[in-house]
Amino acid sequence: MEKMARVTTALGGNTLTGRTMYCHLDAPANAISVCRDAAQVVVAGRNIFKIYAIEEEQFVEKLNLRVGRKPSLNFSCADVVWHQMDENLLATAATNGVVVTWNLGKPSRNKQDQLFTEHKRTVNKVCFHPTEAYMLLSGSQDGYMKCFDLRKKDSVSTFSGQSESVRDVQFSIRDYFTFAATFENGNVQLWDIRRPDRYERMFTAHNGPVFCCDWHPEDRGWLATGGRDKMVKVWDMNTNRAKEIYCVQSIASVARVKWRPECKHHLATCSMMVDHNIYVWDVRRPYIPSAMFEEHRDVTTGIVWRHLHDPYFLLSGSKDSTLYQHIFKDASQPIERANPEGLCYGLFGDLAFAAKESLVTADSNRKPYPGDRRHPIFFKRKLDPTEQFESVSSSALSVFETEPDSSSMGWFVDTARRYALAGRSLAELCDHNAKVAKELSRNQVAQTWTMLRIIYCSPGTMPSANLNHSIGKGSASLPLMNSFNLKDMASGMGSEARLDWSKGENRSENILLDSSATLITNDENEETEGSDVPADYLLGDVEGDEDELYLMDHENAHTEEPEYVLPQEAFPLRHEIVDNPSGPDHLQDKADSPHVSGNEAETVSLTPVESFSLISISHTLYESRLPPDFFSALVRDMLRFYAEQGDVQMAVSVLIVLGERIRKEIDEQTQEHWYTSYIDLLQRFRLWNISNQVIKLSTCRAITCLNQASTTLHVNCSNCKRPMSNKGWICDRCRQCASTCAVCHHVVKGLFVWCQGCSHGGHLQHILKWLESSTQCPAGCGHLCEYT
Repeated sequence: MEKMARVTTALGGNTLTGRTMYCHLDAPANAISVCRDAAQVVVAGRNIFKIYAIEEEQFVEKLNLRVGRKPSLNFSCADVVWHQMDENLLATAATNGVVVTWNLGKPSRNKQDQLFTEHKRTVNKVCFHPTEAYMLLSGSQDGYMKCFDLRKKDSVSTFSGQSESVRDVQFSIRDYFTFAATFENGNVQLWDIRRPDRYERMFTAHNGPVFCCDWHPEDRGWLATGGRDKMVKVWDMNTNRAKEIYCVQSIASVARVKWRPECKHHLATCSMMVDHNIYVWDVRRPYIPSAMFEEHRDVTTGIVWRHLHDPYFLLSGSKDSTLYQHIFKDASQPIERANPEGLCYGLFGDLAFAAKESLVTADSNRKPYPGDRRHPIFFKRKLDPTEQFESVSSSALSVFETEPDSSSMGWFVDTARRYALAGRSLAELCDHNAKVAKELSRNQVAQTWTMLRIIYCSPGTMPSANLNHSIGKGSASLPLMNSFNLKDMASGMGSEARLDWSKGENRSENILLDSSATLITNDENEETEGSDVPADYLLGDVEGDEDELYLMDHENAHTEEPEYVLPQEAFPLRHEIVDNPSGPDHLQDKADSPHVSGNEAETVSLTPVESFSLISISHTLYESRLPPDFFSALVRDMLRFYAEQGDVQMAVSVLIVLGERIRKEIDEQTQEHWYTSYIDLLQRFRLWNISNQVIKLSTCRAITCLNQASTTLHVNCSNCKRPMSNKGWICDRCRQCASTCAVCHHVVKGLFVWCQGCSHGGHLQHILKWLESSTQCPAGCGHLCEYT
């Protein structure tokens, strides 16, 4: 093993000397505990139960407590604790539900002293009272906690948490009668050992099981808890309600937490799975650990500080069958590998920039940047002279604010509040959202909603007599944008707008259009980009290799040909399409005439007849050619475009409005990513109702269950004031209904309102009507009720 630093610590008359060292165990360890004088450590597991002496250079095995010919589950330990007043007294929690005490002062090989077999399932934790020599507490998987007097054969008190399994129990160091218990359902309970019938306080600490807790050795009101939600929380118990004062986010479930001696804000943690390292955190700096020990190769199962007043020696056991002593000078410092620079945009466009304080303070003549309306804010922690890591670098944070009037995200909030996502027909939703987007000057988004309405909404519901009128006049039901005039276009284009027939390109049809109509070209059944006319209305079938729009010159037009005049009221029967049609006879004759020059023969222009309007094709012809599914790929690409541009609001809104029409075109993972991003933005802007509406209307299964998870409603009976079960609204104790209206005396099954002063209430409408004539409580208690 490589040479490590040697540390010597003077503790009163004792001196702790050692280095980082380890020893191999016979089996994986589940728990470890150290004796009062810090000279020995006990290691317990399913197949190991030994005591080791901690010498200066190595661990030396002193005693094997697994003795006897027959193997017994009493030796299979889930936890072990060494009494801090009697160095000969140990207690173990067995996996078969037995609590065993061990007396090391016995002369025989078998040191087993007493067996308590009252628990029905595995005991997860045992704990000695810090000052009472004969008091032992246990917490089991059966949901009960038991207090034992070692002078008696049975438990003296049984505490029922009315919950799932107990994961940890810890006596308070400062309060003689108080202990804390953590549970699988995320709750923490505080008990008084003199009152086993009811807990003193209960609060929900974590989102999931709470695996461990530890009282602060100096501050009597601080309790640290760790859970499966990968968080370590510090609670202040000195207030009427438990107050969370610090929260540390780790990368895996927290299995053990231990406060560091002589360091008020430091604690050590290890994980239950995935992460094998041991971290020491400064709770004031919760995002990066102060120190890290990386020696173990498997999950760390137990950690303990070697001495109550020594912050430099840490002992740990692991499933890799090793026992380690860690020295703080050998710990790695993640802060040294962290990037001290950072850049981030705020929700409303503010820019925050963090850099090393040495770089910022060195440039004392730095001119403020344009838009810098706030002096830089420096976050620098005053270093403790006893701190091991004096070289911890600090960063200076500069914030550059946007102008107060330039709310760059105001459109997002207005759009979220005004959009309609359900409750109407698809056409109405698209029209409403297009109107909202247009009013907010988001023209591209407005046009997108209009196109979605055209694609997915059938025009067959509109009277046929109004089709041409709506197109020519610009009806509100089918809005037309960017229409242009043929005359203006022809005059602007000049000779380039003419059709060259000399290149051998034969066209099957020449179309005469109204000069005021909007033009649409069709190439392989796709709409021209930028066109805003419904796809239902086409200008015939333009056959050929190119999708050009041909204009006719008015001076050379042969309008006397009746076969090329399209009627205004109906669409004529379609003529037979010829593979290689010849040009019109009159054009051929003119081209062959000796009286026509070559240039005149090559260039033939026709002009539109103003008396003819745009032709509408029947809806049945449109549906047979371009069903809504035809545009699914285009709509999918459109949604991806908006998402890539950062407008997840548009992507999610279209997903909800179209529903099953487009859901199958986008994979579930992508939808979930869009939904979570949009919901996160809504919640940042505190748009809670809209966020909940998006969750309810979501087409993604992983999103619809978000508002159904981690939601707990605690209800007390209004008669006996006791907590009610989740089975119904009838109290199990007093057999009374808890939600009775004080006015009509019927059960309230809908919205319930109550006075926070007297707890009486009822139907919202009934209470409002009652308050119109009286201010006193309708239940007759005499309270002057106030409803908020």
